[in-house]
Amino acid sequence: MQTVSAKKILGSLIEGCDPQSGEPLPAECVVHRSDVLRAFIAGATAIEQLEARAQRRAQLPGNVGKDWTTDEEARLVAAFKRGDSPTVLAQAHGRTIRAIEARLQKLGLITEAERTTRGGFTGWG
Repeated sequence: MQTVSAKKILGSLIEGCDPQSGEPLPAECVVHRSDVLRAFIAGATAIEQLEARAQRRAQLPGNVGKDWTTDEEARLVAAFKRGDSPTVLAQAHGRTIRAIEARLQKLGLITEAERTTRGGFTGWG
């Protein structure tokens, strides 16, 4: 089931309506119980959180989380020694600036003090 249709169904049930007809459900229907309503709301919230996470993930560079290959490291070192900036390197390697700086530090090419990033993801720039 697509998240859009699941959200629509849950929204109708939270409002106390039949998801297909839009008609109000009878007062004695189980959907009117507070525990059931809380469960529907929790489900709708979970779907919204999944969608938000997917949107954030889609904005990250393509190689986020992938292992570095020996060849990629060699290209990184060569480009860094040529003077390419971390921003240029991040775009060329499909990684975040934070990942580039972390790899350069691990390879001994920069120090912690030379890094511009700390902690969370910084994206492209």
